[in-house]
Amino acid sequence: MPLIPEEPQIHESAQGPRATPASGRTAPTPRPVPGPRPAAPSRPGRPGPPRPTAPAQRTPRDVAAPKPGPQAPAVATPSTAPQVQLIPASAEGALDAAEEAVDLLLDSGRAPGDVLVVTTGEQHPWATHELSFGEASYWAQHDARDDVFYAGAEAVGRASERPVVVVALNGGSASAASTVLPLAQARAGALLICCGDPQQINAVLGTGV
Repeated sequence: MPLIPEEPQIHESAQGPRATPASGRTAPTPRPVPGPRPAAPSRPGRPGPPRPTAPAQRTPRDVAAPKPGPQAPAVATPSTAPQVQLIPASAEGALDAAEEAVDLLLDSGRAPGDVLVVTTGEQHPWATHELSFGEASYWAQHDARDDVFYAGAEAVGRASERPVVVVALNGGSASAASTVLPLAQARAGALLICCGDPQQINAVLGTGV
């Protein structure tokens, strides 16, 4: 008889531990739900698509480089005619008016080498003095562009362009104004100052100043 209770005890002890580990195993199975971890490998796959997008951004940058191209036509703009100023003066006072104009230009900050003075009649005293040493030294000072240069009607065609040209209609031949004024205007980079008879100047240049 005592054997009968022992057997059920053995069965109960055997069933007890088997049931508990089963329940213990079921608990850990939900715990290892590290399902998000497999999702992590999907992240390294994400940088793959942005890489093709990056070259797409580089191509517009390359397109931006040729944009400065339209600046070229701006450089090709034609040169504008110089501004023309008229200082009414007689033939006797034209040279003095030109000297006053030069003084005002230098006082305003204009560099002496930027100014060319042209006379239609008698030479400026400076030109007469420098020509006494020979044309070679005279034109050497013209090329040096260190100071105001004075040229007569016969020399204006040889003079080079300067920002400001001052013309003194101080006499000369009847055709001197019609010859000198267009040449002086062609050599004035920014400003042409004409000292003389307004009607004569307007008739030649047609500026209506």
